[in-house]
Amino acid sequence: MLFPDVHSAASLTVSPDRVQHFTSDSVSLTCEGNFTEWRVRKFSEDGRLYSDCGRMTGSTCNINTSESDTGVYWCESGSGEFSSAVNITVQNDGNGPILVSPVHPVTEGASVSLSCSLKTQKILSNVFFYHNDKLIQNDTRGELKISAVSKSDEGFYKCQSSGRESAQSWMSVKVTGPSSSPVWLMVGLVCGVSLIIILLLLLYRCRQSKYSCFTRSIQSESHSPGSSTNHGVNQNQTHVYGSLQHGQHLN
Repeated sequence: MLFPDVHSAASLTVSPDRVQHFTSDSVSLTCEGNFTEWRVRKFSEDGRLYSDCGRMTGSTCNINTSESDTGVYWCESGSGEFSSAVNITVQNDGNGPILVSPVHPVTEGASVSLSCSLKTQKILSNVFFYHNDKLIQNDTRGELKISAVSKSDEGFYKCQSSGRESAQSWMSVKVTGPSSSPVWLMVGLVCGVSLIIILLLLLYRCRQSKYSCFTRSIQSESHSPGSSTNHGVNQNQTHVYGSLQHGQHLN
């Protein structure tokens, strides 16, 4: 079961910090944040919602794990703040291995180590590691180390040792984008406004320049010799037409 990550003032830590646990393990779930009242809520595999831990001491829920403790857990404060949810899986095969993987999402670029463990033996060798059911490592190393986690490393992981296979657990990768400083936002805003003002001024000057050129062109045409001649011809034509109307003879 997977629940989305929630950004909140409340947080939940799990000790030991791993998703999978053996039966009869002692697991502590601690709520953290600037609140006085806490409860740990659980959504079980069979779809039941449990409103409290039942074994709460202050802000910590202590569990002596059994198979029924498998589920999704999160903290809720008295004022209604929620933490991110975490998956807890309890191994029902006492002789089988568990995958040791982090409870919370791994930040992109960080390093992470996954290992395979038995109840009687913490670190195993000759382990097969799988990512989304694809074999990615098979050698004498007992750990799968990823030096710089990327988003492509997100997915389901499981391990296999001596013919026995662990349950699979989801490893999330948290991508952190570039932070936007208020100073840089102001600089960008000022630059953008300045650019718009400059473009408007250039457009205004360009239009003024075109209008000035057009005006000068008209004025130059009206004062050209050809225009004066045409004006004289028009006056003569008017004089001739008027004389004809009054029956005068033209010399």
